[in-house]
Amino acid sequence: MNSLLTALRLAFRAITRSALRSALTALGILVGVASVAIVVSLGRAATEQVGSRIQSLGSNVIYVFNRSVAKSGARGAAGTGGGLTEGDARAIAREVPSVSQVTVYSDVGMQVSSSFENTRTKVVGADVNYFDVRGYTINGGRNWTPSEELTRAKVCLIGTTAAGALFENMDPIGQTLRVGKHPYRVIGTLASKGQSPFGTDQDDRIVMPIGSFRARVAPSPGRRVEMIMASAPPGSESAAVRDMEALMSQRHHIAEGAEADFRVRSQAGFQKRQAEVLNILSVLLLSVAAIALFVGGVGVMNIMLVSVTERKREIGIRMAIGARASDIRAQFLAEAAAIALFGGVLGLALAGGLTFALSAALGWDLQLSRDAILTGLATSVVTGLLFGIWPAARAASLEPIEALRHE
Repeated sequence: MNSLLTALRLAFRAITRSALRSALTALGILVGVASVAIVVSLGRAATEQVGSRIQSLGSNVIYVFNRSVAKSGARGAAGTGGGLTEGDARAIAREVPSVSQVTVYSDVGMQVSSSFENTRTKVVGADVNYFDVRGYTINGGRNWTPSEELTRAKVCLIGTTAAGALFENMDPIGQTLRVGKHPYRVIGTLASKGQSPFGTDQDDRIVMPIGSFRARVAPSPGRRVEMIMASAPPGSESAAVRDMEALMSQRHHIAEGAEADFRVRSQAGFQKRQAEVLNILSVLLLSVAAIALFVGGVGVMNIMLVSVTERKREIGIRMAIGARASDIRAQFLAEAAAIALFGGVLGLALAGGLTFALSAALGWDLQLSRDAILTGLATSVVTGLLFGIWPAARAASLEPIEALRHE
């Protein structure tokens, strides 16, 4: 213990004696440690942000998308190519026991106006189950009734962004807005859901019955829809995806091995792909950090080698009065680790400033976490120790008489 304290005391004295050189050497470690700390903090914040945005899509939601396929000369080789329909949604609700609710969805971006303002927003056609499947909360007014859906009533619900653009601070419930040439009465408002994982504003929309949407806003033959969404109980997503794919392949006459004209994706699948992208980005950023740490470590090693050469006489005197080779080795290892640790502390200070700036720019709750701080400090010390091994070994291997002759 005494030898360790002596090594630390001598290392501190040597660093303060060459303070400017030590500080410049520490700058090489600064960049690497700052990069490591930011990557750790960003990784955690991005994972939480993506997770919350995926959860905003609903709970255990499974999506069926239209998919373009190459035309085939043989009938049935690649399916009918008719696209998704309301009939497909009804079949899923009827024949797939692993789903609890099913809804249809189509949308179009267009100009919508009120008596006060006009704006471009997303107009959505859906059925009464849409809000439950997607996890929307109706925080004012009501949903439309089944009879309003059957009669293609001119009613709609509005998201907070669209409501703010069209009605400013007024209560939109009971107000009339025009979608194209047609007046629609606002019967409800939706609680805010924020951004989706795909970067779209989930509150910038007006939702109306699918029949009314198809009849007046975006006519489509054969009751076609852009997407079918189904909610499944926890733990049954895989079975639901498998059963939905089998049913849709049967309904769309997809031959075995042929490319389907639809895709089935689960919320867990979105989360997995987002995690894979984040992991790739983290690896790339950590690679940059590793290169910076390597360069910084080489700088520490070079300075320590110079220091060994300059301090041969000091080393000889210590050996002559009884210092062992292990004591000399510990002194120079402690010095290298201390320089790197100083660079690590500076790097963490820089990382703290950058995370604050990134948090303000991205709107994320981005903080320099305890894990990031501990990782940064540990990385700096380990780098100093690794790159201090050779200089420490050279210092410890000097012969006392030869070292004392050095001027």
